[in-house]
Amino acid sequence: MSRKNNMKTNLKLITLLAVVMLLVAGCGGQKQASQETPTKEAASQKEVTLKVATLIPPMTDVLDIVKPLLKQDGVNLEIVVLSDNIQPNNALASHEVDANFFQHAPYMQQYNESNKADLVAVKPIYNAIYGAYSKKYKNIKDLPEGATIAIANDPANTGRSLVMMEQNGLIKLKAGVGYNATQADIIENKKKFVFKEVDLLMLARSLDDVDLAAMYPAYAKPLGLTPKKDALITEKDDGHFAINLVARKDNADSDAIQKLAKRMTGPEVRKFFEDNFKESVVPAF
Repeated sequence: MSRKNNMKTNLKLITLLAVVMLLVAGCGGQKQASQETPTKEAASQKEVTLKVATLIPPMTDVLDIVKPLLKQDGVNLEIVVLSDNIQPNNALASHEVDANFFQHAPYMQQYNESNKADLVAVKPIYNAIYGAYSKKYKNIKDLPEGATIAIANDPANTGRSLVMMEQNGLIKLKAGVGYNATQADIIENKKKFVFKEVDLLMLARSLDDVDLAAMYPAYAKPLGLTPKKDALITEKDDGHFAINLVARKDNADSDAIQKLAKRMTGPEVRKFFEDNFKESVVPAF
């Protein structure tokens, strides 16, 4: 009888031990699972670095404004300031940066065609009021016969400059050429103006040597000039040339680029334009 009782007791102990081991194993599995879950969540929330090439204010200013805001979105914005208007597109096309912010869509399209690239305009950010300035004359009517007018030498901005001249009665262009105009398309130039094509970044420096220079407000501002107060003429419609955030076809729809676009068209950027560039910039959003 005692022997049977001992066997029953032993069986109970073995059963109890097995149950305890199962419970411990189950808790251990839950603990491991609970440790793995935060690791996966942390990986999914890992900060992404985004490199954006740009040139000068207010482009650099806009990126400085959105940088801390993007940090909240899990994006580390690295601003790459370059020295000319060729490098940003080359850097983007060669995957050295993820986006750039310095150009309008026609300039980007011109680059794509010339380099077989696939850059994409993600979002228009602002319209820069394009105008022509002079240190010698206060009124466009005072511009003498044979006056020298400096315009940008890249095709997109050459066309833009010539269209502005036509809009303001200085010349006439062939019908239908629009923003693709070149000097060869001028069909009427009553005052025999001489158009001097200059690198975009050199237009401000050329102002001392010419009678009139067409340029962006970003290049006029360091000279103390604004289009609304100082330009002798401005273009009639600047929506076609909004300055865009630009990416590549392969990353334009990525989460990080879309977060950047959203922040660049937010209330903080709008307020910055209104407070600091009212005379030269119109938000495009």
